[in-house]
Amino acid sequence: MKKVTAIRGAVCSENSADKITENVCSLCNRIFEMNGIQKDDIISIHFTITREITAMNPAAALRAGRTVIDVSEAALFCSQEAETDGMMRNVIRVMITAYKDESVRKSNVYLNGAERLRPDFATR
Repeated sequence: MKKVTAIRGAVCSENSADKITENVCSLCNRIFEMNGIQKDDIISIHFTITREITAMNPAAALRAGRTVIDVSEAALFCSQEAETDGMMRNVIRVMITAYKDESVRKSNVYLNGAERLRPDFATR
C-alpha cells in the first residue's frame, strides 16, 4: 500500500550551472532509487538554496539534467533558504512529496558535504 510521505535531502554545490545540474540530479536520482519513487508517485518537489547559489535554479537544473525518471510534468518549486547565523553555505536542499510504498524504508539523502547537516541520516 502507498501513502503520502515527504523525503528530504541536501547537497553542497559549486555555483556553476554544470555543477548545480550534476549535483541536483545526483541527489534526486539517489532519493528516487532508494525510496522506489516512480514518475506517477511524485506530488511535488521543493528546493531551497542558500544565497550563494545563483548560477541556476535547481528546479530548472532538474528538468535540464539526466534523471532516472521523467520529471517533465512534476510540480517543481524553488525558494531562498532562511538566513541564520553560522549556517552552512552553498547548500541545495530538497523535499520530495510523493506516494511511497509503506514496505520500503524511507531514506533521506545528504551528499557532497551536506552530510554534516544530518549526520544521523548520513550513516544509513
